[in-house]
Amino acid sequence: MDDPKEHEVRIKLVASGLCHSDHHITEGDAPVRMPVVGGHEGAGIVESVGPHVRRVKPGDRVVLSYIPACGSCRPCSTGHQNMCVKGLNAGTGMFLDGTYRFHKDDEDYGGFCSLGTFSQYLVASEWAVVPLPDHIPFRLASLVGCGVPTGWGSAVYAAGVRAGDTVVVFGAGGVGGNAVQGARYAGAKDVIVVDPVEFKREHSKLFGATDTFATAKEAHDFVVSTTWGQLADHVIMTPNAVTEEMVNAAVMMTGKGGKVTITAVGHLTEKAVHVHAGMLIGYQRQIRGALFGDCNPLYDIPRSLRLYDSGDLKLDELVSRTYALDQVNEAYDDLVAGRNIRGVIIHEPALA
Repeated sequence: MDDPKEHEVRIKLVASGLCHSDHHITEGDAPVRMPVVGGHEGAGIVESVGPHVRRVKPGDRVVLSYIPACGSCRPCSTGHQNMCVKGLNAGTGMFLDGTYRFHKDDEDYGGFCSLGTFSQYLVASEWAVVPLPDHIPFRLASLVGCGVPTGWGSAVYAAGVRAGDTVVVFGAGGVGGNAVQGARYAGAKDVIVVDPVEFKREHSKLFGATDTFATAKEAHDFVVSTTWGQLADHVIMTPNAVTEEMVNAAVMMTGKGGKVTITAVGHLTEKAVHVHAGMLIGYQRQIRGALFGDCNPLYDIPRSLRLYDSGDLKLDELVSRTYALDQVNEAYDDLVAGRNIRGVIIHEPALA
């Protein structure tokens, strides 16, 4: 691994979250340059810094944000750090100077989202690190670099849930559970979860789900009943993969002026959004995508940690199991089988 260059830092990873997005790489649903070092959720300690780094210093505890935030580009300066232009190489892991930091046998390896947190060490952009308070455990902090704000923000920012709303969440995993938390914290009256896995349905109640169903049809019938026929204000899509069937079901249970927010990705070879224009026009429905839940990393990562600190955001309950690095395949087997909400790789057990 190369030393950090200008505006770059070398991180010793303590913990890495196991997000579904990395599984999409192995399934071919996330087109990335190969070979790649997986992992885009992480927390650790700064070991060294390159020239002109001002955000952190050696010895600092940090969270890695899978989307960098330089603070000065057009998106960042207009309040949209989730679309920072410094994140343009997420699918290759190449740095902005056109080179790579991971190498093996004279071959360049990218890091997923220009990170690669499944490695015990990495070099990252200064813009992708956020200082971490001393009292927050690394194993929990790793989750706020992606899954927590992505789900939370999908409800609070992207969807814009308000007090009294009826919200349906498709998929109650590591992102969906946080969409549930966000919806409830924003004041939703009903937070209805649709997930075929009983373990996830039951677990979602810890995060504030008011009702859970195994199928969209069951959820639709309940929404009609509980809203007196007005249907849902919001449907948030956070399943393992979005399908056309799911999107159509989501639109059909969204009421007048309602919104379908798509956060999860679909299969690369399938087009999931096929809706007759009249279905949108007649009820003035909206369908929109959400990247990082519309969150701003420099603000919302610390905000998530403060909410955890005050007891308003559950993080401990998200971690179903921790794993050693050489158990990464077992961890993803558990994820696919629905045996965990979120797994975490512990690189340094004594520090996690």
